[in-house]
Amino acid sequence: MAGAALTTDALRRHAIARSLFAPQALPAAVRRLGFVQADPLRAPARAQDLILFQRVRGYRAGDLERGYERLGLEEDAFVNYGFVPRSLFGLLHPRAPRRPWDAATARRASEVLAFVRERGVVHPRDVGEAFAHHGRVAGYWGGELNASTRLLDQMHHHGWLRVRRREGGTRLYEAMQHPAHEDSPAARRARAEALVDAIVNLYAPLPAASLGYLVTLLRYGAPHLAVEARAVAKAARQRYGHAVVDGTAWFWPADENPASRRHRPADAVRVLAPFDPVVWDRRRFELLWGWAYRFEAYLPAARRTMGHYALPLLWGEQVPGWINLRMQDGRLLPAPGFVSGRAPRDPAFRRALDEELARLEVCLSGYARPT
Repeated sequence: MAGAALTTDALRRHAIARSLFAPQALPAAVRRLGFVQADPLRAPARAQDLILFQRVRGYRAGDLERGYERLGLEEDAFVNYGFVPRSLFGLLHPRAPRRPWDAATARRASEVLAFVRERGVVHPRDVGEAFAHHGRVAGYWGGELNASTRLLDQMHHHGWLRVRRREGGTRLYEAMQHPAHEDSPAARRARAEALVDAIVNLYAPLPAASLGYLVTLLRYGAPHLAVEARAVAKAARQRYGHAVVDGTAWFWPADENPASRRHRPADAVRVLAPFDPVVWDRRRFELLWGWAYRFEAYLPAARRTMGHYALPLLWGEQVPGWINLRMQDGRLLPAPGFVSGRAPRDPAFRRALDEELARLEVCLSGYARPT
């Protein structure tokens, strides 16, 4: 429990310092985060690369994908889709799907599973050619997906398959057999507690409403533990550090102290992904920084106010605005925007931003490396 001295300023400093830790080796950084959200858009980099760029020594874009097989990671759904350590992966499975397959789909999936087991590792193209699952099905964003690719995606989510690696961005699958596990009420509660702990560890300090919302997102990664996870969230005051600040209840890991004066973020500019843990929770963002950040990539251009892929600009403890970036002839072309309508007057901001963009250019050079 925090003392009466806890303020929004202290929560903001804590949010930055605990998430933007000193750069580490890639495996250690992923373990410390517990989950790295993935997104396919490159504007100018994929979300997972931007997230790790801020936390991994010498990170180059694509290093996560290139090192995936040796890093002990899994691609899977948690509160969103991304990369998880196998310790967390083990808590998400066996996963009971919310919408069971009909008999015909279950039969096709069983046939494909036998095919994958025989081949070892398969490309979606191999399945399409072998089974001729012709036709198209609606994609998540209004596009279309090949029917065999969609079936593989469902089998992956159900836990029948795992991603072995990627080639050119395409997932290659192999069969997955999950170990037996205890399914008693106590064991289920323990698994749910560990999953909610992972949420709090990644996104704290969390407003109570945000914690509740994130727990509902476990319907993607652990629908079979939804009841237990909600019970853990309801008992958050007994499990986590907490305080009411300016009328909002906040939660964080019990062994942390947001009021500590040791939390002093560096006076540098950080370009953050829209899904970076520091800015992911839009409710928390507005409480901590006083303005509403929006991710507008999937909005029609005419409705955008910040741009296609606006990246928040963290400067010390403040987020004065955002920046859209594109690569041209190996150079980053920036298009910043600011809440006040103008850039900070302090020359240190311009210097820090230039240094950050130079670092990011080096990171982006990783996309030219072979996978």
